[in-house]
Amino acid sequence: MKHHANTLVIACGALAHEITALQRLNPWPHLTVQCLPADWHNTPDKITPGVARHIERARAAGFEHIYVAFADCGTGGQLDALLKREGVERLPGAHCYGFFAGDALFDELNETALGSFYLTDFLLRHFDRLVIQGLGLDRHPELLPVYFGNYTHLVYLAQRESPDGIALAEAAARRLGLAFTHRFTGYGGLETGLRRAASLHQPLGVLSWQN
Repeated sequence: MKHHANTLVIACGALAHEITALQRLNPWPHLTVQCLPADWHNTPDKITPGVARHIERARAAGFEHIYVAFADCGTGGQLDALLKREGVERLPGAHCYGFFAGDALFDELNETALGSFYLTDFLLRHFDRLVIQGLGLDRHPELLPVYFGNYTHLVYLAQRESPDGIALAEAAARRLGLAFTHRFTGYGGLETGLRRAASLHQPLGVLSWQN
C-alpha cells in the first residue's frame, strides 16, 4: 500500500533546523522527513546501519522514493556502498561544510585559510556543548593547544545572515585563539538536494520510528 506522502527524506538531525526552514519556504507537501540523531557524528559507525534500518522501514511503509540528507559524515564510504546497493541518492560531498559552501568556495577557503576549523549554524548553536564540553575544555583548558594548536582560522559558514550569529562566532574564534573568517553560504547543496528529492515524485510529516 502506497504511503500518502510518497517521498521520505532520511536526514541528519544536525540539519533539522535548516530543513524545517526550507520546508516553510517551499511547497513540498509530498515529502516526509525522518531525522536521525545529530550526535551520531561523534560515532559515525552508527550512521550506515541506522540509515539502512530506516530505508527498510520506509519501504515497508510504502514510500515510493527515498532521499538521504547525509554527506559521507565519517563513514569512510560505507554509507555510499549501502546507498548504491539500495539505489538511493544522498547529499553530495564528505561533510556538511562542503555541501553548504559548494565545491568552489570550499576549495578557495582551503587554499586561503589553511588550517581552518569550520562552524555551521548548527555547530555555532551548540558550540559550548559539542566543542567546549565535548572536548573537555571546560574542565581542562590546558588541552586547548593540544586540540587547536594546528589550526589558524575559525571559518563560520552561515546559513542565515545574522549579526548576533557573527558576533557569537567571533567570540568562539577568540576563545579558541584563532583568526576569524565569515562566509554566508545560505542552504547551498542542502536546498539543491531537497529540491532533487521533491522532484522524484509528487502532508509534510515527522515520523517517530525508534532509532
